[in-house]
Amino acid sequence: MVVPLVANAAQLPGKGEPPISAQTQRSGGVRPAGQADLRLRAVDLTLAADPATRRLEGRATLEVTTTRDVAAITLDLDSNYAIRTLTLGGVSSAYERPDGRIVIRRPLKAGETLSLAIAYGGTPHVAVNAPWDDGMVWSTTPDGRPWIASTTEGYGCDLLWPCLDFPTGEPDEVSLHIGVQKGLKAPSNGRLIGIDTLPDGGTVWHWRARHPNTYAIALNIGPYEVIEGTYKSRFGNTIPLFYWHLPGEATKARALFDEFAPTLDFFERVIGPYPFGDDKVGVVETPHKGMEHQTINAYGNGYAKAPEGFDWLFQHEFGHEWFANQVTAANWDDYWLHEGFDSYMQPLYGQWREGDARYAVMMEAQRNQIINRAPIVRDRVLTEEEVYEPAKGGAGTDIYYKGSWTLHTLRWLIGDRAFFDAVRRLVYGRRDPRPGNFQPRYASTREFEAIVREESGRDLSWFFDTYLRDRALPDLTMTRAGDTLRLHWTTERPRAFPMPVELKIDDAVRRVEVPVGGTSIIVPAGARVVVDPAARILRRSVAVEEYQAWKQAQTAPR
Repeated sequence: MVVPLVANAAQLPGKGEPPISAQTQRSGGVRPAGQADLRLRAVDLTLAADPATRRLEGRATLEVTTTRDVAAITLDLDSNYAIRTLTLGGVSSAYERPDGRIVIRRPLKAGETLSLAIAYGGTPHVAVNAPWDDGMVWSTTPDGRPWIASTTEGYGCDLLWPCLDFPTGEPDEVSLHIGVQKGLKAPSNGRLIGIDTLPDGGTVWHWRARHPNTYAIALNIGPYEVIEGTYKSRFGNTIPLFYWHLPGEATKARALFDEFAPTLDFFERVIGPYPFGDDKVGVVETPHKGMEHQTINAYGNGYAKAPEGFDWLFQHEFGHEWFANQVTAANWDDYWLHEGFDSYMQPLYGQWREGDARYAVMMEAQRNQIINRAPIVRDRVLTEEEVYEPAKGGAGTDIYYKGSWTLHTLRWLIGDRAFFDAVRRLVYGRRDPRPGNFQPRYASTREFEAIVREESGRDLSWFFDTYLRDRALPDLTMTRAGDTLRLHWTTERPRAFPMPVELKIDDAVRRVEVPVGGTSIIVPAGARVVVDPAARILRRSVAVEEYQAWKQAQTAPR
């Protein structure tokens, strides 16, 4: 690879440059006619990022098929890229280039497959604050060598390659060929097929991945060193482990690498087999905070220490191999299936490591961050921004913390066996996953509700409608007159909410059913009563609301 002379720094695009259109920034949502019927059977993608000019050249060969007749092929690709050539079946083809898209007016019959090759290049958008604002991150190591990464979860895969920018747009298989200059490495998704050395000393890294999430395909380029190992799974297979880190960090890097095996054992024991054991467990140090890029999770937490004794960022992104990469939400509206479940895995891991006290502390930290501005599920096709941004009606971080607490309450309500069987079926599509007997899959909130109904033997629509589709939390009122204690639930939209409650009456704990209309029980005069002493139930807390209001006031401009 020939690397041009370094451009004048003033000419290089900075953060937020070149700008992207609203269409490119939009990921998910209602799709153009016919696009939902397209499938990518295979993608062959060649990428070369030039840190000297901050340009990207790419070649993509897409094997496209369709589930029914379509009038045109519509792909998503940022308009900052120019199309060099476009061929269908090896023959040059006409195309249109509306904002952020490629449209080829070539009808396809249901089940028909064709090969589409696109050569493109340009100046990709530079992230303002990755991974929250997406794009390229052009950075350097402490000794001045290139350190490059990309993130595309929020704005979409079209920032990097011509794709179907919707959660269900995953290709069945992707082959990646990443060219880098001499002295740099390019760890990426899936399994390493080989490395070619070019006459100028540069290299091309060849990778192959199956069913990667659309935003999981990412560039990671730097002068990395690597720690390698293997893990003997409790399911009998052996899984390769890799951590690519910057030079000079061997001790800290080894400490993080030592977390791989126990974290993997936790997930395999509690959820099920690591979904990509034939590829690898891969982590790469990045110049941004992190992201769940399939089998090459981005890590940028600076080896921070925490009182729970494990690296929360590594554990969180690794958990997404199950909750995002193995099971993928079919619509952005269902993304609490990624973030809520994965957020719950952290206190669950704390409980696995240290017991109930750690679990309670970590759950409490999440509880205080639940905002209740909007429902976390709205039962319609949404864009990423409509989920994550409160200004656009989104629930924001509630898909993490309220989702986690919803699972905490559900687990208590239906019991561990039904709960974890339901989670396994959500993730793998079956109760008895073993390496080789499952594939990555899509899922929805409604499917999870149906699974819970089957596993618990109960219709819990009242539970899910209250926690997922209401904005406000259920409110438990308690009134006491003499030896009579009355309990009553109120929900934002009137409905039956028969949530039982634990009461601690002096030193005895009892579970009380609270049917529609409430209930009354007799308690000894003068007895000390504590409602929900183990904090089993997600419910309104005036104390938390007042704390949040006070905290916001402390940070408001004076």
